[in-house]
Amino acid sequence: MPNIIGKRKLFLSISGALIALSLLSLAVFGLKSGIDFSAGSLLTVAFDATPAVADLKSELGNLGHGNAIVQETGSEDFIIRLGVLSDAEKNTLEDGLETAFGPLTERGFETVDPIIASQTSRTAMIAVGLASIGILAYLTYAFRRMPKPLHYGVGAVAAVLHDVLAVLGIFAALAAVLGLEINLVFIIGILAVIGYSVNNTVVVYDRIRENTLRGGGSFESIVNRSVVETFIRSLNTSFTTIIVVLALMLFVGATIQNLALVMFIGIVVGTYDSLFVAPAILVIWDNYDKSRLAPRASRAGA
Repeated sequence: MPNIIGKRKLFLSISGALIALSLLSLAVFGLKSGIDFSAGSLLTVAFDATPAVADLKSELGNLGHGNAIVQETGSEDFIIRLGVLSDAEKNTLEDGLETAFGPLTERGFETVDPIIASQTSRTAMIAVGLASIGILAYLTYAFRRMPKPLHYGVGAVAAVLHDVLAVLGIFAALAAVLGLEINLVFIIGILAVIGYSVNNTVVVYDRIRENTLRGGGSFESIVNRSVVETFIRSLNTSFTTIIVVLALMLFVGATIQNLALVMFIGIVVGTYDSLFVAPAILVIWDNYDKSRLAPRASRAGA
């Protein structure tokens, strides 16, 4: 039987390096807020004669919107992010673009004012915080018949934080190249990653519970056997989910690209930590408790 848990220092070192690089990526590149979190307007248009992105940016500058961000979608629509626009200002802008490039069709227009953006940011952080607290409480209760139920709750939350930090760091690096922004769809993706990570971790933890109740060997050997028994199932589940996510990335378009990208990264990282990190945390914590209590037992025996 493969000794996966016996190599826990290697796997934890890989995770430590990933988290360190993610924090560095966040510090260097940061995350660019979309209009959901920083206010502004988002105008989606299509032209009868599609202009080059550079020409469109130049014309936006001529019309007094030099800070506009332009993104071309796979269907040759243009998503233009601007400061907060009134309806009159939007109409003036569209008239100017039609004069420069010919007839256009407005696909969509949305505006978020600063107050709503601030409330959205606060609500998003509260949602992620409450999700973590809920996971800790639920798993501690679900494993209440185990000798150390809090270990399972903390292990799952540590896995979630590991996944979220890794996703944020990788997304920040990719966003620096692709010009992606975080928006509400991104937050939905993060919450989906949290749910997926917990689900994967619970599958392994549940097998550890079953094998622990059956007995037979040290806790470390039971955890290793449980990981091996769930290994193929976890990989198969993740592989089939990734196929769906890749289909969304390739065929649905820019509207949900943040969701698909975040889920793709989260599934890969979540699968890794549910097999190699979350179970290792249980073993490390259990070994620490034993090493801490052993001297006391020795003194009591003397």
